[in-house]
Amino acid sequence: MVRPFFLAKSTSNFGSRRNHFVVYGLPAIASALGSYTTADVKVVNGQNWTVDDKRPATPGYKKKKYDEAMQSIRNVLEHLKIDTDSQKLEITFTGDLFAASGVGASAAQCTSLARALNDSFNLNLDDEKINEAAYEGEKAYHGTPSGIDNTASTYGGLIWFVKNLTGGKNTMDFLQSPRKMPLIIANSGITASTTEVVADVRRLKEANSEEFEKTLNEYKALSEKAKKALLEGDIAIIGKLMNQNHKLLQKITVSGEINDKLVGIALKNGAIGAKMTGTGRGGLVIALAENEQIQEYIAKAIEKEGYDAWRTMIG
Repeated sequence: MVRPFFLAKSTSNFGSRRNHFVVYGLPAIASALGSYTTADVKVVNGQNWTVDDKRPATPGYKKKKYDEAMQSIRNVLEHLKIDTDSQKLEITFTGDLFAASGVGASAAQCTSLARALNDSFNLNLDDEKINEAAYEGEKAYHGTPSGIDNTASTYGGLIWFVKNLTGGKNTMDFLQSPRKMPLIIANSGITASTTEVVADVRRLKEANSEEFEKTLNEYKALSEKAKKALLEGDIAIIGKLMNQNHKLLQKITVSGEINDKLVGIALKNGAIGAKMTGTGRGGLVIALAENEQIQEYIAKAIEKEGYDAWRTMIG
């Protein structure tokens, strides 16, 4: 049964997509995109399961993420207690979401699988249970995921998210901006290792906890301002805060040379604000434009430099 699935957040405008700040209990803002991943689950005679991944992707992405993807499927199947001893599942992933580091592709895959299994086996799961299953899948990719990607993937829209570090229910508020905002997503073409980058950030925290805490406080103040600006549709303030956030991500070493280059191209060609999103050290950069004409100008400038650029709207 095919179950189309609205992706997810490609972006957290003020944290990173994986979110290197959310895992420390700080808020982030996630926006769903109009791209999707679909999962098709066919039950046949036999045992175990197979996967046919037909998603469009950055060259090398699916190969590098293969082991994590297979484990994520195991996690979802086990969480939902799907029997693969007396039946065989043929799982196919398709859709128009371009799988790349930083776009929430893993969350899209996990959530679409949970929805397809729910439909195929009549599990009667509500969105909260779908989200829980997707979170289990995300553990294969991120170890201890923030939960923001699968939440945005499950519910869509614009979300204010705060992870409950004590194991309780996460804070999830749906936001509504009075203004639609043009966004450009630039793809560096580099797939980074989330576990490596996360480990480096943890080491940085342990090496200088006082300085790291100062950075977290700066981010918290910034995110609160960003929430207010989004609710008011103040695109100028949002852009300014994106630029400040990128500097914080540079400070904790998750932005790489290629990310900084793409941010520079976007700002030079009219972006109000730009920042890396996702794991970092590759992956994606997002840039905010005043209008669709400027959005197109920025996107073409990025493409002229040899990188893919996607146009979308948030809000």
